[in-house]
Amino acid sequence: MDLKQIVEDARQEHIPLLLDETAEFLLNFLKDKNFKNILEIGTAVGYSGILFLQNQPRAFLTTIDINEKMQNIAKQNFKKFNVEKRVKLIKGDAKDVLSSFNQKFDLIFLDGPKGQYIKYLPQLKLLLDKNGFLIADNIFFHGKVRAEGFVPHKHRTIVVNLRKFIDAIENDEMLMTQIYDIGDGISISKLKK
Repeated sequence: MDLKQIVEDARQEHIPLLLDETAEFLLNFLKDKNFKNILEIGTAVGYSGILFLQNQPRAFLTTIDINEKMQNIAKQNFKKFNVEKRVKLIKGDAKDVLSSFNQKFDLIFLDGPKGQYIKYLPQLKLLLDKNGFLIADNIFFHGKVRAEGFVPHKHRTIVVNLRKFIDAIENDEMLMTQIYDIGDGISISKLKK
């Protein structure tokens, strides 16, 4: 089995996954890096986690998702790709789980509920190792975050919260942030020394 099959299967089931150009961007980012401890919020079917582990052979992944069905699929996928010994799957809501960690992460990948990014941020900064990176995916939310004018009610909270998140990471004195117009928008923030 290859990763393309995981992507095809997930997309047929309308499970949100990394867009192809975002995956390619992340692979380029991972080159020449040597991450040891990766935290992922939003496991889905395990696709991004497998990408990280295949390209960071010494890394251990802790991944959080509230959806038990997704976690079961991810668990099978981690096993198929022979990385299951380097994964800790946690079922739960990230806002409840994050405060229980007493370890640091040199890479945090934020790809869970978009409206929660701003709420997770204070805790995520505490969990970042010195020189650690925080990557957030889908920060433009189908272009709605940068669009002007009326935002439909069902998306308003997500859009407002993502705007707050972008403002927070761009203006935080502890972070150096770059935002990329790739996929549905991706940010990379590095903890300043």
